Amino acid sequence: MKKIRVELNQRAYSVFIGRGILSSLGERLRQLNIGSDCYIITNAWLKKKYSKVLDAPLRSSGFTLRYMIIPDSEKSKSFESACNIFEDLAVVDKKKNIFILAFGGGVIGDLSAFIASIYRRGIPYIQIPTTLLAQVDSSIGGKAAVDMSAAKNLVGAVYQPKAVFSDNGLLKTLSSRQIRAGLAEIIKYGVIKEPGLFDFLEKNYNSVLMLNEAKLEYTISRCVKIKADIVKKDELDQKGIRAILNFGHTIGHAIETAGGYFRYNHGEAVALGMLVAIDISRLIGLANEKAARRIDCLIQQTGLPHRIRGIGIDAIVKAHYHDKKFKGASNRFVLFKDIGKVMLVENVPLSVIKKAIKNRF
Repeated sequence: MKKIRVELNQRAYSVFIGRGILSSLGERLRQLNIGSDCYIITNAWLKKKYSKVLDAPLRSSGFTLRYMIIPDSEKSKSFESACNIFEDLAVVDKKKNIFILAFGGGVIGDLSAFIASIYRRGIPYIQIPTTLLAQVDSSIGGKAAVDMSAAKNLVGAVYQPKAVFSDNGLLKTLSSRQIRAGLAEIIKYGVIKEPGLFDFLEKNYNSVLMLNEAKLEYTISRCVKIKADIVKKDELDQKGIRAILNFGHTIGHAIETAGGYFRYNHGEAVALGMLVAIDISRLIGLANEKAARRIDCLIQQTGLPHRIRGIGIDAIVKAHYHDKKFKGASNRFVLFKDIGKVMLVENVPLSVIKKAIKNRF
């Protein structure tokens, strides 16, 4: 098991990474002293598959359990879902010392964090990510949000968990599409910060896709360490440091929104968003062309989409205006210089954005 610390002073917490680590979950939660009543937000399939894995260590450590089941869909990350859970919490938490346990992928993790940040002005929560994408990215850093029809993650907060438990044994039931979605975020980390990780992926992406235990643990740990270091320097995303984590996400989120949150999953949309960001960088003379071709090649080799299908350019452009990096009327894109080197660029001409998106049709 690996342990990585997210150093945020009084909000610091640990990320535990390894296979079979949930067997000691109850003992570790007791050490955190965050409450005695565990409110587990998950979906029906995960509860059926893994409830015994969770129940035994938690009950044996004296925790009471209550499950809240939500549909396995991006549409669950909504005000409606949040309000339903608030109502249930208000009924069940009388004379309780409740904390939330998010057991699922990015949707469940983001929704649970949002609920924990608001209910009773903030209660503790734990992340147990069950997808590769959530283990390498969304469960770390405290971003909490719900979607709106206008844009993804439009309403939210930054609210850190008390711990993250990434058991890579949970990944064995994922579809190949879900694993590839996680690989998109892993590629992102190599591009924005660590050429060595990118080199590793070029040689070992098949091993990661096949969930090779040693390669997988190394990859997850590297991504978590990169994100922990960035979040430490800019927790609230106010210094322009944390913004680089959104490489590929400006157009990626717009593609998700324009596609009604079902045409592409998050990782697929981010892969397309990275390619559009690289094309913007090419058009303004910023990109190292040889490095850009390496990224394009790796994305194609992993089976991620490299062409946008079934969504109109105008819908994508309209959705991108809701990107959180905008300052008033000024857009801001994380653009590509070289592998390991990205930068925040303001006021990219709309004609360039449209041309870059069109290049990917």
